[in-house]
Amino acid sequence: MVTLQLNQLSVPPGQRLLLRDISWQAFEDILAELGDHRASRLAYSNGTLEIRMPLPEHEKAKVIIGDLLKALLDELDMDWESFGSTTFKRQDMGYGIEPDDCFYIQNQAQMIGKKRLDLSIDPPPDLAIEVDVTSKTQVSAYEALGVPEIWRYDDGKLQINVLRGGAYVESATSPTFPMLPLTDALIQFLDVSSTEGTRPALRAFRKWVREQTDR
Repeated sequence: MVTLQLNQLSVPPGQRLLLRDISWQAFEDILAELGDHRASRLAYSNGTLEIRMPLPEHEKAKVIIGDLLKALLDELDMDWESFGSTTFKRQDMGYGIEPDDCFYIQNQAQMIGKKRLDLSIDPPPDLAIEVDVTSKTQVSAYEALGVPEIWRYDDGKLQINVLRGGAYVESATSPTFPMLPLTDALIQFLDVSSTEGTRPALRAFRKWVREQTDR
């Protein structure tokens, strides 16, 4: 048997590495060794560990979508707590996932000031954002952890997935913002950010939200 150290593994941007037959303790040890300040994203599913290295286009898209969501929440006077790419895991379920971004909205009050999470006690995030450039989102992990809503961006399209009966179904609207046609609007202003810049896109998006809610 050949044994490799983590520092011997190199995952180029835009690529992913799959490791099989990884125990939960090994997963925990890898998380500890890699630390929190890293560019890679990890996903664990019943013994299979995926390590992926995002491309710049992935990071750009996830930041802009997260900024648009924050602007939307702000315009609607809704409180939130963002937990970014925090590792969400439950040993009893055999799953661990690191979203591109995630938000507590309905459950934000109980998450204020939280520095450590225990999903056997704490709720999962209310909304997760995933940009499927490097690899496809492992929805099974989100289903097991009970995340109510995922926004998935892939190839210029935004898909809203809502958890119903333990499985995700595609929805035309977000249950968090049912009054707004967000799938088209977010793509529109994401495109604006790529041609005119982030600040003009956010400013125009805020104006659009106000026009929609003033009707």
